[in-house]
Amino acid sequence: MLATGGSAIIAGKMGAGKLTEAWQDFSLITVSGAALGIAIAILGTLLMDRLIWSLGASQRLFPYCKAYLSILLVFTPASILQVLFQNLIITAGRPGLGMAFSVGAGAVNVFLDCLFIHFFEMGIQGSALGTGVGYLISAALGGAFFLSGKGHLKFRRPVLRLKVLAISCSNGCSELVSQASSAVTTFLFNRSMMGLLGEDGVAAVTIMIYLQFLLTTLFIGFSMGTAPVISYYYGRKDLLSLKKIFRICLGLTSGISVFVFLFTIGFGSFLAGIFSPKGTPVYAITREGFSIFPFAFLFCGINIFASAAFTALSDGKRSAFLSFLRTFGLITVFLLTLPEIFGVRGVWMAVPAAELITMTIAIFLIRRFWMQRKSPNF
Repeated sequence: MLATGGSAIIAGKMGAGKLTEAWQDFSLITVSGAALGIAIAILGTLLMDRLIWSLGASQRLFPYCKAYLSILLVFTPASILQVLFQNLIITAGRPGLGMAFSVGAGAVNVFLDCLFIHFFEMGIQGSALGTGVGYLISAALGGAFFLSGKGHLKFRRPVLRLKVLAISCSNGCSELVSQASSAVTTFLFNRSMMGLLGEDGVAAVTIMIYLQFLLTTLFIGFSMGTAPVISYYYGRKDLLSLKKIFRICLGLTSGISVFVFLFTIGFGSFLAGIFSPKGTPVYAITREGFSIFPFAFLFCGINIFASAAFTALSDGKRSAFLSFLRTFGLITVFLLTLPEIFGVRGVWMAVPAAELITMTIAIFLIRRFWMQRKSPNF
């Protein structure tokens, strides 16, 4: 929320030539994010047992959940800072560096997981430690970049502008909705599959959800990369350049959507086999899901870009509305209704149906936005 909403404000002020204000706002948002991380770490530690039980942990799972969370919570400030810096490095005009930090931190996470879990035999605690150290490295590299002053953004003494924080939160609430709702919809997926197919169904839907997250990062990364550019030209009131950017982005997003759809349809057996051997119940359930679920990739790219674009245009309401529809509102309705009608197939149909309806609304909102701005002058 802070990263995307704040990035739009900062990029807009940079486009308007208000560099000092942009730097002060950048520093304020960074400090606010770190403070929020500390607060979450403290409250999460104090309420840890209650949180774990309330989310449905069993007696057998509780000690594993507590062992993992007790370590990961310590790294909450680093987690928030690395998200902020990854977004704001793009705003600072160094998208390649932001990607390098992100990929590097992910690679370190994989290496540390192998080291702590396999060689040091730390189990689930090693997994949490590897993830936390990955956050810490990414946050440290991002902080070092901004302290070096090599980008268009620099640290300055922050000025407490509550309006900036309020607008950042309002403008970026769609991303908050998207992230928070993913936890709720995952719970609903698990509950539906547990009722229909038991633990094998939960394992199968977990595989699909992780693959969805992996493949949609193409759209998320593209949208995050173009959002500061949209904010910049919007701040300059350059409607002609802004319209050209929209056309290019929509064309590229549509092409990527078709590619991802064909990839998942064509390699469904291979992808399912990575996580579960052929001949197992989990593989059979997952393979059936690959005949239905990939249709979501035809529609989700436009939806993700549209939501990010409206955030970049400081239109948080439309952005939040689209994000709410595709990540929570419609999926919740379909997960509660379609399985009752179609059984397991209804679970797999929920996401494609939600994405299709959301895309129809997103296209309407984009067309309406441009119809309201027929003149080059805003």
